[in-house]
Amino acid sequence: MAIDDTDAFLERRRMRRQVTRWRIVAAAIAILVIAVAAWRADIRGLAGGPYVARLNVNGTIVDDPARDRALRELARDNSMSALIVRIDSPGGTVAGSEALYRQLRVIAQRRPVVAVMAQTAASGGYMTALAADHIIAREGTITGSIGVLMQVPNVVDLLGRIGVHIDLIKSDPLKAQPSPLEPLTPEARAAAEVVVRDMYDMFLNMVVERRRLERERARVLADGRIYTGRQAREAGLIDGIGGEDEARAWLAARGVARELRVRDVEINRERGLVREVVHAAVEAVFGKTVLIERLTLDGPVALWHPSGRVQ
Repeated sequence: MAIDDTDAFLERRRMRRQVTRWRIVAAAIAILVIAVAAWRADIRGLAGGPYVARLNVNGTIVDDPARDRALRELARDNSMSALIVRIDSPGGTVAGSEALYRQLRVIAQRRPVVAVMAQTAASGGYMTALAADHIIAREGTITGSIGVLMQVPNVVDLLGRIGVHIDLIKSDPLKAQPSPLEPLTPEARAAAEVVVRDMYDMFLNMVVERRRLERERARVLADGRIYTGRQAREAGLIDGIGGEDEARAWLAARGVARELRVRDVEINRERGLVREVVHAAVEAVFGKTVLIERLTLDGPVALWHPSGRVQ
């Protein structure tokens, strides 16, 4: 065999070996992708038999289409035997808290739902808990704060000091009121109070209906004050003291086996790269402060934040 033929033979054999190695790698990747997909499907309850779902409600509650989609899918999942709602939240926007409450009530029509309060489940966090069939808290949990708040900063004097003047042209005096760019008139205050009162009545109706309280009794309890878990239990605002173990015991009494696995509800949120980078940078510099949380809020809120800080 000539030298050229020998070189060509060796080169073809080397290339065949490389192609074989790449085929093995590709097959391994394909197997891995299939395994991961199967695992994710199992986690979401699409396979693997019955399970208990757990929804973690943390931080400020806002209107969240991704969360609502996940809960709608959960409501249609026949493998889900019950739902545990773990709440560690000071509340949030009225609309966002209401939306979460409504979604949970849909699920509660089909499966047992139990709420487990962690450190804080106040205001909109308590509204979320009201959607459950049974509410459990620690003795030291902070809850209650049943009410609605509207805060509007007035920066008119500050702008005047730095030489900034705002010219407003409006169709009517109550348009864009209340506004930080002009003093709050008595008429604007009265109109805002009507809105806040209407939202408060909605919240109060939830307490009356879900906790089976006389309206006058509920009104006394829903004056905005906070309660410890122990106080809330005595007042009838929650059902029991404990944590997730007690929640599983309550579910077991309703036929949901303790042996069933608990799977966290996955919420697929797709944030843009720029927004993700900015959010991470702000948190890295300032931490998760009330300023960052407040930037996500607009309008009336059902929120409890002592000392100006949201945890």
